[in-house]
Amino acid sequence: MTQSSTQDHLLEETLPTTTAVTAASNPRKLSIIPLVFLIYFEVSGGAYGEEAAVGAAGPLWAILGFIVFPFIWSIPEALITAELATAFPGNGGYVIWANEAFGPFWGSLMGSWKFLSGVINLASYPALCVDYIKLVFPILSSGLPRYGAILLSSLFLSFLNYTGLVIVGYTAVCLGVISLLPFVLLTLFSIPKIDPSRWISLGQKGVAKDWPLFFNTLFWNLNFWDNASTLAGEVDQPQKTFPKALFSAGLLTCLVYLVPLLAATGAIPLDQENWVDGYFADAAETIAGTWLKVFVEIGAVLSIIGLYEAQLSSSVYQLVGMADLGFLPQCFSVRSKWFNTPWVGILVSTLITVAVSYMNFSDLISSVNFLYSLGMLLEFASFLWLRRKLPTIKRPFKVPMNLPGLIVMCLIPSGFLVYIMVVATVNVFLVSSILTVLTIIWYFVMNFCKSRKPAIVEGEDYLE
Repeated sequence: MTQSSTQDHLLEETLPTTTAVTAASNPRKLSIIPLVFLIYFEVSGGAYGEEAAVGAAGPLWAILGFIVFPFIWSIPEALITAELATAFPGNGGYVIWANEAFGPFWGSLMGSWKFLSGVINLASYPALCVDYIKLVFPILSSGLPRYGAILLSSLFLSFLNYTGLVIVGYTAVCLGVISLLPFVLLTLFSIPKIDPSRWISLGQKGVAKDWPLFFNTLFWNLNFWDNASTLAGEVDQPQKTFPKALFSAGLLTCLVYLVPLLAATGAIPLDQENWVDGYFADAAETIAGTWLKVFVEIGAVLSIIGLYEAQLSSSVYQLVGMADLGFLPQCFSVRSKWFNTPWVGILVSTLITVAVSYMNFSDLISSVNFLYSLGMLLEFASFLWLRRKLPTIKRPFKVPMNLPGLIVMCLIPSGFLVYIMVVATVNVFLVSSILTVLTIIWYFVMNFCKSRKPAIVEGEDYLE
């Protein structure tokens, strides 16, 4: 190896080009408390949405699922995020990791898979919000009123995101605290009525287990830990802040899922078919009265707002990072003069969200999980290869394992990812394949444009 190539190799290990320069020009940074609640909303936002696990497999399997699954999935994902987000603290997150590990093609593909899964996931939130509101206003159950409510809620929530990430962060804190209160009350009122024997029920006789729905529900409720990594360029001292925020959000999320689940399944005789999305509101009415049902529904709406804002923020700043890496036109890093937010990314994400928001909710979950699984397999591979490729790079937080241990840690959740993909329907597989082919075509189109017109992807580091 020549002296020049040796120097280049050392430079690659010590000074990876990962930090989005646009973020460095932004003096308004996220502190730890808003980041904790943004991560919490990226992953959870409350117990809303976990009801289907009971309906699919019964109380015992649901309880075990929300106890065991964090250890085989959430904790490994959070540890990987903590290590790589502190080693490569720039907007783009996992896009940067794949790019550093395997090159621009895989970085672009990672960005496409994760962005599409993010915006499809976004589309489920306005629909879920309307599903709760229709319990109070039945006119929104179907037809034009429902479609109009979904559209208006999407536009309103996207405008709130446009006002700035710091505002969104502190809004997430307020929304998180308020949306948790109904479940605290539900748990307290449940205590005198709890029969522990109900927790060990495997489900009602004659009700078949729906394992694909069960695992998709667990996966949907406990993934996306890595999404906050795309905000690393907007975080104050990310090397110190990210590990603490991930640990705090992880503890909060596990408690938020498990405690209300134990309370509701223990206090109410099992009617498995009732355990569908939105059932916690009916459970609250049975346990404490109509007033708590209304409070749960209000909390659900507030939680969904937080979920939408956190996910949209992650998707938008991922696009900023992709533009900085040359995977997207430079216009995606242009920021608003008023709020310093990347308005082009917000607009594009909102348009895609609205376009797919009228799909069936179960189909949305399956599509999100399939695309996300592809991205996570690539993320695990990137994590392992970066340990081998750049062993001496500074890692402010490092998972305390050697490479063989890390491989075992990644193999277990990888097996689950493969299962999620295998049980996907033909339609989900076809849609995901088509989207993947389109993203590959986009990569080569961008390369062609860069060779002909560099200004398309290269411009000033920060544009007003």
